[in-house]
Amino acid sequence: MVSKELNKPVKRVAFYEIKKALMHPQLRRVVFLSGARRVGKTTIMYQVIGELLNKGVPARRILYLSYDHPLLKFFDIGRLVELFLNNVAGNGEDELYLFFDEIQYAKDWDTWLKVLYDQNPRYRIMVTGSATPILSARGIESGVGRWVTVKIPTLSFYEYMELIGAPEKPSLRAGIKPTRLHYLDKGELVNIMLLLSGLQRHFHRYLMIGGFPELALSDDTAFAQRILREDIADKVLKRDLTALFGTRNVNDLEKIFLYLCLHSGGIIVQESIAKELQISRQTVAHYLSLLEQSNLVYISNPVEVGGKKILKGKPKVYIADAALRNAVLLLNENVLSDPNEMGTIVETAVFKHVVSFYYPVLPKIGYYRGKGGNKEVDIVVAFPKGRILIEVKYREDTSLKKNDAIVELANSTDTLGAVLVTRNADDYGVLPFKTSTPIVKIPAFAFLYLLGLAERESKEGMAFPQ
Repeated sequence: MVSKELNKPVKRVAFYEIKKALMHPQLRRVVFLSGARRVGKTTIMYQVIGELLNKGVPARRILYLSYDHPLLKFFDIGRLVELFLNNVAGNGEDELYLFFDEIQYAKDWDTWLKVLYDQNPRYRIMVTGSATPILSARGIESGVGRWVTVKIPTLSFYEYMELIGAPEKPSLRAGIKPTRLHYLDKGELVNIMLLLSGLQRHFHRYLMIGGFPELALSDDTAFAQRILREDIADKVLKRDLTALFGTRNVNDLEKIFLYLCLHSGGIIVQESIAKELQISRQTVAHYLSLLEQSNLVYISNPVEVGGKKILKGKPKVYIADAALRNAVLLLNENVLSDPNEMGTIVETAVFKHVVSFYYPVLPKIGYYRGKGGNKEVDIVVAFPKGRILIEVKYREDTSLKKNDAIVELANSTDTLGAVLVTRNADDYGVLPFKTSTPIVKIPAFAFLYLLGLAERESKEGMAFPQ
């Protein structure tokens, strides 16, 4: 059996998607778990192993190898599987379950996975990797039709509340669509907001340190932030990317990441970064790509809405978790009283939640800025059938004008939902504008919790989110 220390009782939302992918009766695939350090990939792997044991799969049919262990670097995957078959699993026709942790450190891992998948239809294989670039680059050639990648983000606010076991976690009916709240009658919306109001006192703690499971349970914010800096940011920048890609100048990589932390949620111009940091534009472009694929940043590109012209070719960049940004910039609880910083922190958290929520259906997620740059919507989720608009105003004054971008675009026939994310618990409701799609105000803590809840429901039932 898997010990309680390894097989944690609280399961991430991604667990349900991963379990279905690994055990699908018709569509057998190698399952890749991709995510930043400390997001819980190994824990999910142990939980899946625990699930198999609980369902009666004999332990001798399960192999777990962690390539963080230095001794394993002396053996290729094929030799280790051979030893497992000859000394533990034995012969037979039953399925074997192979789990390889941090596989990017294994020699010729892509070739061996191809061989194991193609020649042994009774093998079910799951692997994890923190360094997505090498998984993507080497997986493209040999992995087509053989594996599926599941990205593991940092904790959503909903998962954070589950993990800490907060008594304020409310009981809500199923099927609440957080981007379609305008369909609710006023009484039900009021009732939902009252049930969620107790969560607000946990929200700032979540923003400061709550995105990483192990650290979320810590009472020591300063020490937890140190762990974030040293064990997540520094190790990825100084060890993973250097070891795997031969990064020539770690100082340049660190400077670019620090610059992105300072400007999270802002429009990034590569030429400006290159000039300010005194490095080449090609280096900036290359390192931006590596940081995105290493799950440390998200890129948000301009999205066209309603046929309106947009500002082209200038992406926004968000740090993958607000808590990581806080740790790198040494931001303590004093930041909670800084409206400008809190606006950046909350927009970063909202973008992360939106990306995680809509990940299964792969829409285009970006932002809208009109030509001339005077009108903007922070987040746009673009589907073939329409758009969802999300504007973040985490401050006291959340009023809108008729000529604001979200108001004008809410009149477009292809707008499916329009959300204004606010700060205060009582700042919610349908705005009085007579738009084709009503604009709904909702506090950030409530919106993020409902997104996480809806994601849980969609993954448990494996239905597409809306």
